[in-house]
Amino acid sequence: MQAWQVHQNGEPSEAMRLQEVQRPTPGDGQVLLKVRAANINFPDALLCRGQYQVRPPLPFTPGVEICGETEDGRRVIANPALPHGGFAEYAIADAAALLPAPEALDDAEAAALHIGYQTGWFGLHRRARLEAGETLLVHAAAGGVGSAAVQLGKAAGATVIGVVGGADKAAVARELGCDVVIDRRAEDVVAAVKQATGGRGADVVYDPVGGEAYTQSTKVVAFEGRIVVVGFASGTIPSPALNHALVKNYSILGLHWGLYNTKNPKLVQHCHEQLTELAARGAVKPLVSERVPLSGAAAAVQRVADGVTTGRIAVLPALENGAAA
Repeated sequence: MQAWQVHQNGEPSEAMRLQEVQRPTPGDGQVLLKVRAANINFPDALLCRGQYQVRPPLPFTPGVEICGETEDGRRVIANPALPHGGFAEYAIADAAALLPAPEALDDAEAAALHIGYQTGWFGLHRRARLEAGETLLVHAAAGGVGSAAVQLGKAAGATVIGVVGGADKAAVARELGCDVVIDRRAEDVVAAVKQATGGRGADVVYDPVGGEAYTQSTKVVAFEGRIVVVGFASGTIPSPALNHALVKNYSILGLHWGLYNTKNPKLVQHCHEQLTELAARGAVKPLVSERVPLSGAAAAVQRVADGVTTGRIAVLPALENGAAA
């Protein structure tokens, strides 16, 4: 079968090589899945660079989120078991962690309903306890992680403010349903949020960016507000001033979604049921901005790493030879 492999850590466009390899063999409790669609996540870029918290042995195949097909023909969502990741024709996953792919979504959309939306659901509902009528601020609102949070925030009855970088991403954020869109390249984020909220600030801030975005968050979070720290796509990990959190009376909440798979897997299943229901009634629908063939995976992962994409890019092995999406 064909699979992208990383033999040496580096930038995705240089580190990933498409090769002919042996089809992987499942271990105890694992299943072999035919990859119908693999969704690209920022952690895939970090894996290539050797900067992710999980460091699989070299060589490995990246791709941490797929919609796959079991040997008996079931369509499922899975996190492949590295080193046999999803940017390949076949991947391996733990049988106990398979989730049914929602009928309302196609393969690319189903693959994208997992990590980003689970992270959003846990961040907004489990950690921040977002309530209807509150104001939610989402950084990188047009990206894969941010777009999921925007849709989940709207589904929860919140007023959503989206921060983006550039006019194209601002247009995407509006289409996603943001009530207010702030282009950080053209506007003062802090002033714009305060103006949009009448000086009160945001009740919940969803931050997958870190760096300057986190600093802005501390200046616009409301009394008894909650900042949910999801990731550091900016490459800069902030050092919070806890005296500031004390004086302004806000909470800083960390979210490592992957821990729930081992600490409380029943919650992951419950979350998937909630997401499937939301997808069935059209309240959420993953924004898949591109569908690329397997041969285009490395270039697509690099675009995600460079922060120039909107929504999600899905790799579809069946698209090879120029087939239509």
